[in-house]
Amino acid sequence: MQVYLIIDIEVIDQALYSEYVRKVPATVEKYGGRYLARGGNIRTLSGDWRPERIILIEFPSAEALRGWISSPDYAALRDIRERSTRDRAIIVEGVPSSGE
Repeated sequence: MQVYLIIDIEVIDQALYSEYVRKVPATVEKYGGRYLARGGNIRTLSGDWRPERIILIEFPSAEALRGWISSPDYAALRDIRERSTRDRAIIVEGVPSSGE
């Protein structure tokens, strides 16, 4: 079952974050992930949530997502992300397709 990684990011070092943005997509793809949203125009529909940047990545399974997060491919990039942003992230399970 697909899972979705939703990240609310506040960029605090744009130059460093730009390096992360250039390098991370290849690691996501290697683990079967695909970007569904990456930044773009954000409009709050209700409440007081005012995210600066939202990232939405679909993975084929929770195992694939965990494999990516814990991979050597991502380890160095995690450090760059932690130094260049403040973020909050959640994982949400998808809805099973009618064939599952």
